[in-house]
Amino acid sequence: MPAGIITENLSFSYSPGRRVLKSVSLEIHPGEKFGIIGPSGSGKSTLLLHLNGILRGEEGSVSIGGITVNSKNLPDIRRLVGLVFQNPDDQLFNPTVEEDIAFGPLNFGLSPEDARSRVSEALAMMNLTGFEKLTPHHLSMGERKRVALATVLSMNPEVLAFDEPFSNLDPSMVMQLMEILRGMESTQVIVSQSVLPVIALCSRTAILKDGKIVAVDEPRTLVRSRDLMESCGLDMSLYRNYCRDL
Repeated sequence: MPAGIITENLSFSYSPGRRVLKSVSLEIHPGEKFGIIGPSGSGKSTLLLHLNGILRGEEGSVSIGGITVNSKNLPDIRRLVGLVFQNPDDQLFNPTVEEDIAFGPLNFGLSPEDARSRVSEALAMMNLTGFEKLTPHHLSMGERKRVALATVLSMNPEVLAFDEPFSNLDPSMVMQLMEILRGMESTQVIVSQSVLPVIALCSRTAILKDGKIVAVDEPRTLVRSRDLMESCGLDMSLYRNYCRDL
């Protein structure tokens, strides 16, 4: 079974006196697809970076599958949690697609043969078979996003954490990515300002505002609360004009 996630009273500041996260407490169940929405600057990406220990809070705690995120446990945490950045170019740095995807498994001590097998499996999952020898930075944005996801999938993480996975994708690519994510059994945390894919994909969603969790519920319930959404800078009026069930 995939790992669950618990944050308890998590607080974090980039500079003294300016807290970006303020006592954030969440429980995300094993295998759940969980959305996090909120206005720019609310702390969504900062929260995501705590899940695999890139950032660590000044107060509170984060645990993945019962393992506390700390310096001692960092290797285990990073085997459990795969983080997919908003900009795929932040994850792709090798000359070829297959080298980028093999980097993680080789770094975790897999043999070259096992790493090649992981590369083939990850490429097949992302509909990228045949891209092995291509240069990542010559691919389209949608293709690079899928390669970046493949670099994480090659490590078989129990938790996938996505920062704005739907940004800069055309509608057909958004649909394709949603179908891929829907078919995975991993626990998924999806930070997004694209509210409609979150509604379609996630079973529960949290709204983050000014570093605080202001609501957690089924996403359709949240978006139907007009006052709540507008108070959090998430105006759904345009969508409501065309989607009667929102």
